[in-house]
Amino acid sequence: MKPTTRRIIFSLIVLIWAGVLIYFHTSGRIAKYLAPDFRPIVLCGGLGLGVLGLFNLLTAGQRADCGHDHGGDEEGHDHETGDTHPMTAFLLMILPVALSVAWTKDEYSASALSRKGLYDSPADMKSPFIAAALTPLTRQELEESHRKTEDGFFEFSLMELFFSSGDREMQSLLEGMKVETEGRWMDEKMRNPNGTRKRLYRLFITCCAADSRAIPIVLEFGKTPPEFPENGWVKISGTLNFPLEDGVIQPVLTVDRALAAEPPYEESFMRQ
Repeated sequence: MKPTTRRIIFSLIVLIWAGVLIYFHTSGRIAKYLAPDFRPIVLCGGLGLGVLGLFNLLTAGQRADCGHDHGGDEEGHDHETGDTHPMTAFLLMILPVALSVAWTKDEYSASALSRKGLYDSPADMKSPFIAAALTPLTRQELEESHRKTEDGFFEFSLMELFFSSGDREMQSLLEGMKVETEGRWMDEKMRNPNGTRKRLYRLFITCCAADSRAIPIVLEFGKTPPEFPENGWVKISGTLNFPLEDGVIQPVLTVDRALAAEPPYEESFMRQ
């Protein structure tokens, strides 16, 4: 294959990668994969690759000095031939990316969420940062720091409710409180003999999807739960308790009301 053709192919590879990075940033899909602090890096990387690829494409037909003496060899020699055919390299570098962009749903499957801690107990996920953030000392202070809905429920993030089970003081303050929170809907596979429970979770992301963890609480309906799409967003209102079940303290929200909800723009807690 001619050197000019090889240069064009490799320039196109760089430009396609640049396009993918810029597309994920401008479309908003990057919010599912990276915390806000890291997203400008993706945009800068995409723009940088775009400049590099465009420069190489525009100069693909130019001849360049290889920088050393050929010792009188009039024909010279080829510095660009490699072990991999350029079209093979093109397919290896572009096809997986194209299929991933086209097929991904930008969310985890149920089995992947299980590996991300969906069914772990709060005792398995300690967070000194969260423990330090939850500092109210009285029930009154706790209530004053959270907005109260018209029907008497205090709005809490799911993360607060989850990590409160690792703090005895917070447990005593929250026990029996009427709270409202929102998250994603999932089946309950632990300690659910009567089929009256579901699980509500959100993703906790520090920097990227690879380090994300599922933050769950248990929903108790006392009867057959309503039907919502798996991974769909719901807003739950009810009474919070911390029962000891099989040696595990787990926040359990006894549900008074469950409504479908619009998904928030961000999945991340740490970076909002």
